[in-house]
Amino acid sequence: MSRRKSPPDAVRDPVQVYLAPDDRKLLDSLAKATGLSRAEVLRRGIRSFAAVARSGGVKGPMLAYLDETAGEKWPEDVAERHDEFLALRHSSS
Repeated sequence: MSRRKSPPDAVRDPVQVYLAPDDRKLLDSLAKATGLSRAEVLRRGIRSFAAVARSGGVKGPMLAYLDETAGEKWPEDVAERHDEFLALRHSSS
């Protein structure tokens, strides 16, 4: 007689993630060092990132750019020549 497994407390949704070799090494290293599965390391990483983002610690690229350029003097014709201005700014950084 085979024993039937009880259903898990929460149904998990499988996700496929492609990692660069250095990220995979880091994940494997963290899993080994903590004794956690790779999946659990990723779950905890997502939760940690979400906590930082909710507290305002993570900004999208546009907000980061606005903060970075807040103190700069903008040319009077920036609205008309914004592409040129941004290209020049990007090439000088």
